[in-house]
Amino acid sequence: MNDDVRNIVLGLVAAGISAALGWIARTYLWNRKLRRKQAFFGLPENAESLLVVNRDPATAEPAVHRFDVFALLELSALIKDCGAHVQVVTQDSAHQGFGERTEFCVGGPGSNRRMVAHMAAMLPGVRVNVDPEPGPDRGAFRIGSELYRMEPGVTEYVLLARLTAGERRETRPVFLFCGQRAITNQAATRYLARNHERLARKYGSGSFVLLLKVVNSQAYGPDVVELVADVTKPAQSPLPAPEPAAQKKSHRAD
Repeated sequence: MNDDVRNIVLGLVAAGISAALGWIARTYLWNRKLRRKQAFFGLPENAESLLVVNRDPATAEPAVHRFDVFALLELSALIKDCGAHVQVVTQDSAHQGFGERTEFCVGGPGSNRRMVAHMAAMLPGVRVNVDPEPGPDRGAFRIGSELYRMEPGVTEYVLLARLTAGERRETRPVFLFCGQRAITNQAATRYLARNHERLARKYGSGSFVLLLKVVNSQAYGPDVVELVADVTKPAQSPLPAPEPAAQKKSHRAD
C-alpha cells in the first residue's frame, strides 16, 4: 500500500469516526432534551394523560369553540411528542381525582366545571366573574387584591398554571388554561408550547401560576402574548378581605 492509498483510507476512517461521534452526540442531546420535556409535563414514555374539554357557553347544545379546538390540537401534539397517550373527556364527565395522570384542563370556570373544582382546591386567591350580563367586570379576574378587566379583542387575560398536589415524586401535574375568552385559551397553550423549555429551567417540577395578556387578538389572533406577572403566591393564598370600592385597583389597556 503506497502513501496515497494509506492517506485515503485513513481519511475515510477518520471521517467515519467523526460522523459516528457526531451521531452519538446528537442522539444523546436529543434524548436528554426529550427526557427534560417528559419530566416537565409528567409524561414518560407510554404514560396516560387526560385532556379535559370545555363547552362553548354561547350555545345551548354541547359544543366546543373553534379556538378551544385549536388549543386541544396543540396540546395533543405536545403529548404525542413525549410519546404518551391521551384520553379526551368532557368537562362534566371527568369524575376522578388528580395526581395519578397528567391533566390538561382548558377553559374558564364559566365553561368548565372541572376548572371550577381545580381553582377551588388549588387557587383560592383567584376569582373569575362569570356573570353573563354585560358590564365592565364581565369575565374579570381578581387575583389577590388586583382586578384585571378585559377589553374584548384588545386586551384579554389568561392564567397558565402548572400545579401539583402533595410531595410524592411520581405525582403528575395538572396544567390549567383559564382564559377570559376562547382565543386566550389557545394563546396560553401556544405560549406553553413555545416556552416550556424556559419554564422547565426556571420552575423545574414545581408549581407556578402565570398571568398572560393577549394583545389585540382581533388583529393578531393568539400570537401576541405578554407575560404580566408570576402570580403563584397570591393565587395560592386565601383571598384577602374585600377593599372599599374606591380603593380597588383595575388593569385596562392604556
